Amino acid sequence: MNRITRETVIGDILEADEGAAKFFVDMGMHCLGCPASSGETVEQACDVHGVDVDKFLEDINEYFTVRQ
Repeated sequence: MNRITRETVIGDILEADEGAAKFFVDMGMHCLGCPASSGETVEQACDVHGVDVDKFLEDINEYFTVRQ
């Protein structure tokens, strides 16, 4: 997967690598299979769950870099 940004849709991330679900579960997002959450952007999810989007992006992009 290319670099994940604030605008990247969660469903696209999970389709690329189901292991990335742990990042969303860790932020308190537990219904990843529901259409509403899988259609949200990273920024929307971070905003709703009170997570620093820049830190989240740093962590998840590092995960994808290591996985490649």
